[in-house]
Amino acid sequence: MFIDSHCHLDFPELAGRLPEVFTRMRDNQVTHALCVSVNMSDFPNVLALAEAHEHLYASVGVHPDYPDVVEPTVEELVRWAAHPKIVAIGETGLDYYRLTGDLEWQRQRFRNHIQAARLARKPLIIHTRSAADDTLRVMREERADEAGGVMHCFTESWEVAEAALNMGFYISFSGIVTFKNAKALKAVAQKVPLERMLIETDSPYLAPVPFRGKTNEPGFVKHVAEEIAVLRGSTLEQIAQQTTENFMKLFKQLGNCYEV
Repeated sequence: MFIDSHCHLDFPELAGRLPEVFTRMRDNQVTHALCVSVNMSDFPNVLALAEAHEHLYASVGVHPDYPDVVEPTVEELVRWAAHPKIVAIGETGLDYYRLTGDLEWQRQRFRNHIQAARLARKPLIIHTRSAADDTLRVMREERADEAGGVMHCFTESWEVAEAALNMGFYISFSGIVTFKNAKALKAVAQKVPLERMLIETDSPYLAPVPFRGKTNEPGFVKHVAEEIAVLRGSTLEQIAQQTTENFMKLFKQLGNCYEV
């Protein structure tokens, strides 16, 4: 079985056709998915999905790409993290790709999320783009290793992966690893220890080959696992079993799943 460790089922591309999405998950033996929060205004929708469906989990947090939104306090994040369906803080992190200028607000938001994760004893979901050095620096300064977590939709170098691994973080690969031009990322996927690896879709974005360019969904995470199995000379069953165990260990779930 497979678990999609990062998706956005509340986004309009997927929210209107959830029965179809869930059917495709079952058809592809995807037993669980983690619905990830990107801002507090939409967070109630994310939580409602997890509350309504046994096979879904949720996170709470604000993505770095949102400059003018309500900033949750550390205390608010900790309070929401106590909910039984909230398994992580995030997604949080730094993104210097789309935004320019003084981005200290991003770094402070990131620090608040790390502090909340440490207090709540919940893992972090970290997004980093064009900001690897600062991301790792803030992680070290705020003792993110005390919370642990995952570097989601990883696209950075092996050196960045190794630094995150040394802080106890997992590395998650998305459909990007199936792209023909992602040679450097494929090399990273060969080196990350299997016991520290997760798979994800980041749907509705970044659909893997053979669905590249189409709307992504959790049922497609199997294709990420297939590519990783080929890259590592492993079996699909081994990748499925280990990444599922990794998810349950990181997010401290009991491993119950519905019929597939």
